Amino acid sequence: MFEVSNLTVSIEDKEILSGLNLSIKPGEVHAIMGPNGAGKSSLANALMGHPSLSVTGSIKLSSVELINYSVDERARAGLFLAFQNPEEIEGVRVSHFIRKALTERNGPLDMDQMVKNHSNLVENAEKLGMDKSFVSRQINVGFSGGERKRLEVLQIMALKPKLIMLDEIDSGMDVDGIKLITKVLTDLNDGKRGFLIITHQPKILKHIKPNMIHILANGKIVHSGDESLAIKIEEEGYSSFLAD
Repeated sequence: MFEVSNLTVSIEDKEILSGLNLSIKPGEVHAIMGPNGAGKSSLANALMGHPSLSVTGSIKLSSVELINYSVDERARAGLFLAFQNPEEIEGVRVSHFIRKALTERNGPLDMDQMVKNHSNLVENAEKLGMDKSFVSRQINVGFSGGERKRLEVLQIMALKPKLIMLDEIDSGMDVDGIKLITKVLTDLNDGKRGFLIITHQPKILKHIKPNMIHILANGKIVHSGDESLAIKIEEEGYSSFLAD
C-alpha cells in the first residue's frame, strides 16, 4: 500500500537521509526508531512534502506516485502526519477546522451531514477522554501537551486516512494517555490502512504492537526486525546498532 524507494532528503545542501527504502502493507504497523538527530522527524516531513526539504526518490501510496505532490495533495491522497509539536491556530475552532478538512476532501457537506459530523466529533472526543466542549475550543490554544496529541488523534478519527504517520505521539503524555490513544488507534486498524510510528522511546510499542521495527541511524535504516528489537533497545540502547 505504501512504498518508499531510494529516498534521499537534503536541506540546504546537507544530506539527511540517503537511499532509504520502506514498504508497508495494508493493516501493518511499522515503527521507525533511532537516537535523537537520526533524521526521524525529517523522514516524516519529507514523506508529507515539507517545502523546506529537497527530496528525490519515489513515494507511492496505493500505487500513486506522490513525490511531486504538494502537502495538501498528499493529504487528499490519504497521507496524515500527527505532528510532534502541533501549532496553535488562534480564532479557528476544532469543529470548524475538521469540517473544513472534510469539505476539502469530500466536497461540501449538507445540513444532515454537518449535524452527523458534529455528533461524531463529540463522541470521538469523549472516547479520547475529553469533554464535549473540547470541539468548540480554538486549535491548541491553551492546550496541554496531552490535549494537543489527543487533537491529532481526533483528526485521524474524523478523516480516516490511508497511511497514518505519528511523529513522537507519546511525547508529553502520561501512561494513561498513551494507553487511551493507542487503544483508539488500534480500533481504527481495520486492515485497510497502514501506520508508521516514529519514536525514540519503546514505551508506546508496548500498547500498539508493531509488525516491524526499523532502526534509523546515520541517514539510513541500519536494521529491521520484529517487536523484540524494542526490548533490545530498552535494555542496551542504540549503541550496538550504531556500531554496525
